[in-house]
Amino acid sequence: MRTAQNGGSKGGLGRAGGREAGFSLIELLVVILIIGVLAAIAIPSFVGQKDKATDAQAKELARTAQTTAEAIATDHNGHYNNVTVEELKKDEPSIPVAVSSTEAYLSSTTHASDEFSVTVTAADGGEFTISRDAGGTITRQCASAAGKKSCAGNETSTW
Repeated sequence: MRTAQNGGSKGGLGRAGGREAGFSLIELLVVILIIGVLAAIAIPSFVGQKDKATDAQAKELARTAQTTAEAIATDHNGHYNNVTVEELKKDEPSIPVAVSSTEAYLSSTTHASDEFSVTVTAADGGEFTISRDAGGTITRQCASAAGKKSCAGNETSTW
């Protein structure tokens, strides 16, 4: 007497009880729920990274403008009277000065014989300023665009 092969079921279906292969609706819903929870956690994190990149671009440009301002002062006996947007662009052609909503640009400067400041506007409208006072102290300030808090989560901050 022979018995049926393949799990003992009739007709050799391959699975006990003749159940068809596949996932149940509950299993699919659980997987979709898990994916949804992971996406809800990850998406805000990625949005924050874009803001950080925008700020980093503006900070880097402000630092470049500061270095260029120091070079201009070196060429003028240590005086910062010539630290203007035009002079900074002339001495360092890679400094963007045209207003842009997609990248940071050097928006303004102030200058005197022994002090200066350079202000860069980020693509999101935040402003990053590096200043040197008459005593040689360097300060860095940030002002977020209206309705945003890109300065370490505040409207204004130092960096």
